Amino acid sequence: MSGQGRGHHADRDEPRAEGTPFPGEILEPLEGGASATAAAPATAPSPLPDALPASAPARPSLVIQTSFLGDMVLTTPLIAELAKRGPVDVVATPASAPLLANNPSVRDVILYDKRGDAKGMTGLYRTAQALRRRQEGTEERDREAAAAYLAQGSVRSATLALLAGIPERVGFGTSAGRRLYTRRVPYREDRHHAERLWRLAMPPDVPDPDASAIRPRLFPADAEMVAVEKLLADAGVARGEPLLALAPGSIWGTKRWPYYAGLAARLAGRDPGLRLVVIGGRPDAALAREIADAVPAGRVIDATGRLSLLASAELIGRTLALVTNDSAPQHLASAMGTPTVAVFGPTVPGFGFGPLAPRRATVGHAALACRPCHRHGPRACPLGHWRCMREIEAPVLEESVDELLHPRG
Repeated sequence: MSGQGRGHHADRDEPRAEGTPFPGEILEPLEGGASATAAAPATAPSPLPDALPASAPARPSLVIQTSFLGDMVLTTPLIAELAKRGPVDVVATPASAPLLANNPSVRDVILYDKRGDAKGMTGLYRTAQALRRRQEGTEERDREAAAAYLAQGSVRSATLALLAGIPERVGFGTSAGRRLYTRRVPYREDRHHAERLWRLAMPPDVPDPDASAIRPRLFPADAEMVAVEKLLADAGVARGEPLLALAPGSIWGTKRWPYYAGLAARLAGRDPGLRLVVIGGRPDAALAREIADAVPAGRVIDATGRLSLLASAELIGRTLALVTNDSAPQHLASAMGTPTVAVFGPTVPGFGFGPLAPRRATVGHAALACRPCHRHGPRACPLGHWRCMREIEAPVLEESVDELLHPRG
C-alpha cells in the first residue's frame, strides 16, 4: 500500500502557523477523557507584573494540567524542576493521572473529573473548595501551595486556582485564563512545548536548558513490567527477540497516516526475525487487524486496548523503535528514550509537539502550501484532498526507520 508522491523528511524545521497558540496534544486516551474550556467568570483581578522571580517558592507547588495525555507527559519536566524546590502536587483528570504513578517528583495527585462527577460550575466549585481546605490546613495534613502553575491555560483551570486561594498563579501570557494570573510567562513559539512548560518555573533570563532537563519522565513499575511480560509471553516472543512498535491511531482522523499496513509488510518482508507490536487504545483494534492481515501470521502482536498507559510506555521502551502519528505515543517514546519516527500531516513539528527521544525523525509533506492547517488536526481535510498524508509513501518511513537504527557515518 502506498501513496502518490515522495514525502519529505524534517526535524522541527517546518513552517509555523501564526496566531494565539493553544496547548493540548492529541491522541486517543487508552482510557477515556478529554478537555474543554469553561466560560470566563464575570470579574477578574488585575494581573501583577509579568516577571517571574529567580527564587523558587519554599512551600509546595501545585501544577494544574487537565488537557490531553500527551500534555501531561510533556509537563513532567516542569514537575521535576519544581520538585527540586519542594513538594509538588498535581491536579489531573482521571484519564491522565495514571501517567504520574510512581513518579518520585509528585507528592499528591488531585483528581478533577471535569467531564464526569466534577463537570460544570458546581463541580469546579467543589474541586476548588477541596483545594482551599488544603490551603487552609483544615485537612489531616497541611498541603498549602505557594504557587499554582497553569500548564493547562483555560479559564476554568485559572478559576480553579483562584477559588482555591492560591496566591501566586503562573501561566502563559497567551492563555485564555491569563487575566486571572498573577504572573505571565511568554509563550515561545520557537521552543518545544516541554521547554515552554519548564520555563513556567524559571526566571526570564534562564539559559537554554540541556536536552535532559526537558525530556519527559515516566516510571513504569513492577505491575507494568509484569503486564508486558505476560503480553509478550502469550504472543510467544522469546527473550531478546527484536520488536518494532507501530502506533497508527489518533482521535483526529486527518492525523492518521493511512499506510501502516504497507509499511508493516515492507518491514516484515525484509527481516524475518522482526516482530511488530501495535500500540493504542481499544478503538485502534481495527487498524491493528489491518496491519496483521498485511504480514505473515504470527508476526504482529496486537497490544491495542490491552495495556495501561504506563505499561504501554514500558512496552515501547522494549522496542527498537516506534513509528507513530503526531500523537501521544511519541511522547511515551520520548520518556522511554526509544528511537521515534513521527508522521506529521496537517500539523508540523514547529508547533512544539514533536518527539524528544535522543534519536528521532519527523516526516511531513513540506511542499504543500496548505500545510499546516490546524493546531491539532481537523476532523476532515478543509480542501478535501488530504494530500499531506496520502502523498507520503511507505518507503519514506522505512528509510527513516533505517536511518535511526543504522545511522550513517
